[in-house]
Amino acid sequence: MNQPANRTTRRTFIKTAATIAGAGIGGGLIGCGQPREKIQPVEAAGPSAAQVEGMSARPVNAPAPLPAFHRGEYAPKLDKLRVAYIGTAGIGHYHLDKTTELECVECPCYCDVDTQRMARAAELFPNARPYQDYRRMLEVERDNIDAVMIGTPDHHHYPATMLAMRMGKHVYTQKPLAHTVWEARQLTEAARRYKLATQMGNQGHALEGWRLVYEWVHSGAIGDVIETHTWTDRPIWPQGMSRPKEEDAVPENLDWDCWLGPAPLRPFKGPAPGKDAGPYHPFNWRGWWDFGCGALGDMACHTMDGIFAVLDPGSPAWVEPIAATPITDEAFPTCSMLRWYFPATASRPAFISYWYDGGLKPRCPEALELERRLPDTGNLFLGTKGALLITGDYLDSPRIIPETLMKQIGKPPQMLERSPGHVEEWVMAAMGQAPLDFPKSNFAYAGPFTEAVLLGNVALRTGRRIEWDAANLRVPNLPEANQYISKTYREGWRV
Repeated sequence: MNQPANRTTRRTFIKTAATIAGAGIGGGLIGCGQPREKIQPVEAAGPSAAQVEGMSARPVNAPAPLPAFHRGEYAPKLDKLRVAYIGTAGIGHYHLDKTTELECVECPCYCDVDTQRMARAAELFPNARPYQDYRRMLEVERDNIDAVMIGTPDHHHYPATMLAMRMGKHVYTQKPLAHTVWEARQLTEAARRYKLATQMGNQGHALEGWRLVYEWVHSGAIGDVIETHTWTDRPIWPQGMSRPKEEDAVPENLDWDCWLGPAPLRPFKGPAPGKDAGPYHPFNWRGWWDFGCGALGDMACHTMDGIFAVLDPGSPAWVEPIAATPITDEAFPTCSMLRWYFPATASRPAFISYWYDGGLKPRCPEALELERRLPDTGNLFLGTKGALLITGDYLDSPRIIPETLMKQIGKPPQMLERSPGHVEEWVMAAMGQAPLDFPKSNFAYAGPFTEAVLLGNVALRTGRRIEWDAANLRVPNLPEANQYISKTYREGWRV
């Protein structure tokens, strides 16, 4: 498939972004059978004749293993896994509750910058020692722990994970694996160096959905996949805002300096009267460049997971924004559309992957029956012989469309083993009960996946197509984009 000729320039990008802003993007503007007055999202109508031309039918592919380091190797066997938790509320509750279901897990210590958010950990592990600074916890407790689970704001994922890995601790880190492209690459390389059990916390990777998609695609049910579309109902937090001008006194329960961590210093601002959350802590950090990864970083490591697991795309040749609402120096846009181009490999043709957030969706494909609508979040896989519609953040309910074709093809032949559970995979590998590559979202897979996703944010910040030199972590066609591949770390937080 030839690369599309319609390149996005910064001028056309800003013009389209302004159109979206003027249209007042919100629920109901994009969707099957609904009017489109000022914005035309990329149409998911299936491959064109030019795209299909020259594509020969491919034989059914035998299942290939997902990327992994230390394949078939085992960690030393343990009777108990001593886990330290970094972040004990929000997703940290899931970490705590899920592991306490497993009688083999103990907790000597835990950490959260906010002592008021430690209640669940204190209830489950009354004898565990609490900390507010994970650097100190890891230093003091290094001989008392075997593994670390990390559920913090995105800007802490890399330093907490790398510190733990350098100490020889198995790590389970929430998605996105890192805050920048450079950090994702460093964690991939660390996983190569250290013989540890690693897992990114995209829990849907343990479920049935993407495995069914894999089995349909690799049994030839929809032909060659040449286009994918992914959309989400996020953000459900503020984006597109400016920094607050006011500041508040830091509450005694919060270590604001540790909350900021590697990010530049800024004043604390708490909740407005009658509100539970301020502009940063404990939830709204996701929309700020300094702390989060926006709707794309927050959700694509869930919702695009099937694309990377099924198609094994590798690094994109380029990424470009199609449109977005205004982007500030401080915050992500309230909605955006992007696309990635993945070159052909020996086992598949080239394909383009589209992303939509903030209420945007692709057009309904012709194969979808008139009475059906696209779900609030999901995927479309468009092939040369058919299409797949996949509902939900975790690829919950994949179906071949139209339904008549689904009934004709039926359930695919099973090619892949099923999972005992996402956390269970990691615990089993960390305890030496399963190989180190048993966790299927290990960092050999999750690192390059996160890297490709976060390149979308680099493209958003520049408003231009970025061509990617993966070997050198550089953007050769747009040197000013390279400043966004990594970032500057505050003193005491560079690891």
